[in-house]
Amino acid sequence: MSERFKFVMPGNPEHIQTIRLTIGAIASGLGFDVEEIDDIKTAVGEACQLVFCHEMEGWSKEYTLDVETEPGRIAVRVENTSQELMEKTFKKCLDCPNEGELGKLLIGALMDSVEIDCSDKNHKTISMTKTKK
Repeated sequence: MSERFKFVMPGNPEHIQTIRLTIGAIASGLGFDVEEIDDIKTAVGEACQLVFCHEMEGWSKEYTLDVETEPGRIAVRVENTSQELMEKTFKKCLDCPNEGELGKLLIGALMDSVEIDCSDKNHKTISMTKTKK
C-alpha cells in the first residue's frame, strides 16, 4: 500500500534537522537499514539546501517536500514554491554556488535515481528515489 506525505517548510536552515528526522522515521518504517536511512536523510537535507538556498541571493520563503512511499521504496520531490526571497541573516554559504554543485553530486551518489531541474535559479526541483536493498 502506498502512502503520500506533503510538507510545506519555511526556507530557513534551522528546519533542515526536522526534515532529516522526519524522513528518517518514514524510511525506518519502510524497513530501510541504518546505512540506507542515513543516505536518504543526507540526500534529502542536501536537496532542501539546494532548492531554498544555494545559488540565490537570499533564502526562498518556502519550499515543499512531497514524499511517496510503498513497501521498500521512497520517492521524494523537493521544490522551491516561492519566488519571494528572505535575507540570509546567518549561516551564509561559505562557497556558494560551489556548495550546490557538491550537493548535487552527493545526492546522485546516495540515491538510486535523481532528477534535478535548476534551469531557473529561483525555482528548483529535485526528485529522487531509493529502493530497499
